[in-house]
Amino acid sequence: MVDDELETLAAEAAADPAAMDRLLRRIEPEVLRRCGRFLPCRQDAEEACQDVLLKVAANLAVFEWRSKFSTWLHTIVSNSALSTYRSLKRRSDKQFSSDELIALKPDPRTTSVIAGSRLDLLDALEKLETAKPQVVRPFILRDISQLTYAEIADELEAPIGTVKSQVHDARQAIQELLG
Repeated sequence: MVDDELETLAAEAAADPAAMDRLLRRIEPEVLRRCGRFLPCRQDAEEACQDVLLKVAANLAVFEWRSKFSTWLHTIVSNSALSTYRSLKRRSDKQFSSDELIALKPDPRTTSVIAGSRLDLLDALEKLETAKPQVVRPFILRDISQLTYAEIADELEAPIGTVKSQVHDARQAIQELLG
């Protein structure tokens, strides 16, 4: 998704509705794929993808261009996917009693390893956000969005050493949370 042509199109889209339409059509497949890295159900990934596209359309005009558009987009994708997950979790918690939730827990015999591990990771990230919020965003940008340490340092306006340390701390904490 990172290329000069995309960056140019994004800059044009900030002022031109026709360019905005081209930009949204261009990024949609990649945004959906990245949302799918977080959310195991396609419908949930599609919901998060639509949120991302709406946020890009609504906020591109005020984007300050301190970082690349693609880096900004990664941040929006991860925030929207996590927000969608939290929203789905809250809805299911309100909808069912604790006994019903236990009965609805995914059966490991019928749940794919990938889907189950994504849910476990999302739960771990949610817990980590409470305990060590400063390490969550660097971890997501590195291990899920697969940005380089330099790109993350630029996005977070932090030294590379700090970013590496935060990613390391997050990995250790998540390993402990996952058991």
